Amino acid sequence: MRSIAIARSACTAALAGALLLTGTLFTGNAAAVGEGPDYQGNETIRTSILSTYDDVVDFLETQDARQEAMELEVIGQTVKGRDIHLVKYVSDPGNPTILYLAQQHGNEQLTTEAMLHTIKSLGSPSKEALLKDVNVLFIPMFNADGAMGDVNFPLDDYLAAGERHLTRYNANEVDLNRDHVAKAQPETRALHENVLGVYDIDYAIDLHHQGTRSRVNGNLVSGSILYPTTPDVSPELVERSKKLGAVVYRNVDRTGWGHIGLYNGGSANTIGRNGMAAEYGIATLLFEMRGMSDHEYAPYVLGQKSNGYLIHQSVVTMEATIAAVADGSVSEADTSFWDTLPQQCDTC
Repeated sequence: MRSIAIARSACTAALAGALLLTGTLFTGNAAAVGEGPDYQGNETIRTSILSTYDDVVDFLETQDARQEAMELEVIGQTVKGRDIHLVKYVSDPGNPTILYLAQQHGNEQLTTEAMLHTIKSLGSPSKEALLKDVNVLFIPMFNADGAMGDVNFPLDDYLAAGERHLTRYNANEVDLNRDHVAKAQPETRALHENVLGVYDIDYAIDLHHQGTRSRVNGNLVSGSILYPTTPDVSPELVERSKKLGAVVYRNVDRTGWGHIGLYNGGSANTIGRNGMAAEYGIATLLFEMRGMSDHEYAPYVLGQKSNGYLIHQSVVTMEATIAAVADGSVSEADTSFWDTLPQQCDTC
């Protein structure tokens, strides 16, 4: 079976080094978040090292055949007719359930690579006991058309080199993370009708990427987090969401190379974390990783030298929250850090 973050055998060496960082031997410091340069016009940003849609499907089908606890479901199709896959570990409908959503924005791919790693790790015999106490849902590549650059608008000004561009939008040039009220796009309808409206989901983490220049206390952040900020959710649900964020913060920020800030996000229910919380009562968390895989605006794009720690950061996020939901410790998480968590900005 191919390595989980390798699009083709030709790029094995490139991503093998990055994925070595997803083990426990990674040692670094907070300065590591700055080592992957943002695009300055003198670096080639390559997409050939990223998994294609077909690579993701092949991987999921292989794992589905190998893992007894895993079930693979098609929940709908994209504008261009690509299947949208849901990976399910549901041992007991009565268990608490957590959903992970990646690539609402097609140019934010490293969270997908990390999700594939996490899915593979859940097939380990050591995870059998864990999966008896928690249900886990993954959507690894929600916006497959955007991820493949197969869209109905030009991408000529995008910066990445390789076999494809990756864009934020779906094929209709719609931001899917602003479609959670209208549900006008087939991808969003599939999520709401066949996942959010079907499964009793307690927690959800929406995995994204942000720009490259945000800082906290003078240091570049590795990412930022935020709970639902819509006025249409109860304080109790916000607190549960903050507890989920506390698990992420504790496990990422303490690594020494992770450095987390507070994201400055909107309050509209059209946004995924807000809409899911308001409509379904799900405790949600937004996690924005540093840097994007492609964009037309240079300060948003991050060189692939940072891929390893960003992939690892997402793996830590998923594995830590799965464990905390499984053993119930998420309900005891200390949320006081939110009171002093600095909001990131480009100059602070």
